[in-house]
Amino acid sequence: MKKLVFLLFFFLGIAFGQNDSQIQLSPEATFSVITCGPGSELYSTFGHNAFRLKDPVYNYDVVYNYGTFDFNTPFFYIKFAQGKLPYQLGRSSFKNFVYAYKYEKRWVKEQVLNLSPNQVQTLLAYLENNYKEENRSYKYDFFFNNCATKIGEVLRKNFDDEIEFSYNHITTEKTFRDLIYDYVDKNSWSSFGIDIALGSVIDREATAKEYDFLPDYVYKSVENATLQNGESLVKEVNVILKEPKNTQKAGSFALSPYFISTILLLIVLIITFLDFKHKKRTRWLDAALLLITGLGGIMVLLLWFATDHSMTVNNWNLLWVFPINLLFIRKFRSKQKEAKNRWKYTAFLIGLIVILLFLWLLQFQVFALAAIPLLIMLLIRYSYLTYYFLKQ
Repeated sequence: MKKLVFLLFFFLGIAFGQNDSQIQLSPEATFSVITCGPGSELYSTFGHNAFRLKDPVYNYDVVYNYGTFDFNTPFFYIKFAQGKLPYQLGRSSFKNFVYAYKYEKRWVKEQVLNLSPNQVQTLLAYLENNYKEENRSYKYDFFFNNCATKIGEVLRKNFDDEIEFSYNHITTEKTFRDLIYDYVDKNSWSSFGIDIALGSVIDREATAKEYDFLPDYVYKSVENATLQNGESLVKEVNVILKEPKNTQKAGSFALSPYFISTILLLIVLIITFLDFKHKKRTRWLDAALLLITGLGGIMVLLLWFATDHSMTVNNWNLLWVFPINLLFIRKFRSKQKEAKNRWKYTAFLIGLIVILLFLWLLQFQVFALAAIPLLIMLLIRYSYLTYYFLKQ
């Protein structure tokens, strides 16, 4: 219900925004960059950016927002999963925009831009043209083409020779994954999903400009930007909604992915010990491990090759969630006399995990924290199976 109310006010604001494409502005009109704080849901974890046009003379107060999409898009969920869902520039009243964030208990700040009346008119003309039905859609990319990156893109397109972004506020050397970890707890299901889905491409160091896929860094970039005459791009900062006291409860460790993974490790350890003691193997366990890792591998493969997401490629989680495992489920579940050459496949799987650990050690790709108990679990089980089959 909370999400529905938020979306209702958000899209009502878009629907009832100003509709006159020929907006007359007074010399008092200003543009601001709006930065919104993170929310409690994954989709809002990283915050949000938008433009605000305010004219106290003609009573305009409008938000131009590159973070909207159409729920009526055919095959909405399929396109979303494939990275092909078109995002849009939305336009709404500032009042409705802020109400949604107030309901979500998220802070909102604005940086009033030090633009001349002519520059304000230029920016308005660009956004209004961009808002036309034939122009408003764009191909979303979480890292390179989102509501945050659009702020700098729009300002550069209109004032490339008049505004300088120095990025002297960037004093760290972080990868894209490091930047995500700044907002998402490593031992959370959100982080686990991200680390499984995204590949080694997010483990390269981000350039200073590339930090701007995050709204907080857009705020800092605008704050440190200057005009040709040396003046600051920002002439005024206003707090629209104050940052609320932290009322979010920490997640239960007992429900965290690392804890659950550790429990699975202990279960497999106990079963493997009993198998070793009784010189047998638990076939359903082996089939279950092959099924789960095989299905996980199919998911990773689809994200890599069947979507347009830029950061799901080169994903070496495939070395432990291995899709070929699905082809061996029947053989490992069979009660027929064990074939000696079956050890070759389990030894091969051990080799893949060793390669993965080597890649992790070199920081070629960083894997999920909760994957550590799972990798130990698989190594132990595969090692026992290799031993067991060689003894047959």
